[in-house]
Amino acid sequence: MTELYEQLTTYEGRPTSTSGVGKDLVNTPMIRHWCEAMGDTNPAYDGPGAVAPPTMLQAWTMGGLSGHTDRSGAYDELSALLDGAGYTSIVATDCEQEYLRPLRPGDRITFDAVIESVSPRKTTKLGTGHFVTTRMDIRADGQLAGTHRFRILKYAPAAREPKGTRPRPVINRDNAGFWEGVGRHRLLIQRCGGCGTLRLPWLPGCNDCGSPEWDTVEACGAGTVYSYVVMHHPPFPAFDPPYAVALIELAEGVRMISNVVGVPYDKVRIGMPVQLEFLRVDPELELPVFRGGEV
Repeated sequence: MTELYEQLTTYEGRPTSTSGVGKDLVNTPMIRHWCEAMGDTNPAYDGPGAVAPPTMLQAWTMGGLSGHTDRSGAYDELSALLDGAGYTSIVATDCEQEYLRPLRPGDRITFDAVIESVSPRKTTKLGTGHFVTTRMDIRADGQLAGTHRFRILKYAPAAREPKGTRPRPVINRDNAGFWEGVGRHRLLIQRCGGCGTLRLPWLPGCNDCGSPEWDTVEACGAGTVYSYVVMHHPPFPAFDPPYAVALIELAEGVRMISNVVGVPYDKVRIGMPVQLEFLRVDPELELPVFRGGEV
C-alpha cells in the first residue's frame, strides 16, 4: 500500500488541462436558462449591466458531449492506476468554489486544471479508497475570476449489508406539523400569514416578506415531474437501486422532492403527471410519494 500511495502522489501537481478555452463566451441566454432552472429571480442577473450567477463558474468551462481536446492524460492515468489496484468504483463527494470577480456577458473564459491532491487510503461506509481533488483556476479575459475544487472518491465497494430500514426524517419544531399531516395522509403546505405566499418545505418565516405568521393549506395531490435523477450509486441497505428521485411541482405551485413509483425508473420523464399517495416503507414509517402516469 505504501508503494501504491507513493505512485499516486507523483500525480499531485500534474496538469489535467492547460490553457483550456470555454466553448462559448459568457452569454445572456445561458444565464437566463440557468436562472429559470434554479428559480433565481435576482435582478442582478437580468437586464443592462447583468452579471452571471457566481455558481455558474464551472458551467462556462464544460466541454459538452464532444468534450475538450486539450486535456492531458494525467487524470486518466491516475484513474487507471487506481482501477488496477481494485478501486474501481467512483463517487463525487464535494466541491468548493471561490469567487474573485463577477462574470459578465461577453467575457472569454480560459482555465487551467491540476490534480491538487491524492489522499492516503481511507475507509468509508461505501468502501476503502483514495480521495482525489482537482483544482481549476478560471479566468475571464485573462483575469482570475474564481477557483473550483472538485473531489471524488475512487474506492473498492464494501460488502453490501442486509436490507435495513429507511433513515428516519429529522423532525423538529419547524416541520413537526408537516409530518403530523403525513401521518393523517394529508400533504400540508405552509401559507404565509402576511403575504399569502405558499412554501414547501416548511420554514419558520416567509422568504418573501419575513412574516413569522402562517397557516396551512392541503395539497390536492396532483403534480408533474419538474426534474429527476435516477439513483444507481451509492447503494444503501434500505434502498434497491436503480430508482427515480424527482422534483415534483405540485398543482399549488410549490415543489418537493420525492420518489416516483408505479412506473419503471427509465420511463420517468419531465412533464409526467403524477398523483400523491402514501407509502408505508416499514411498520413505523409512511412517506408521501407520487405515482406516475402517461405524459
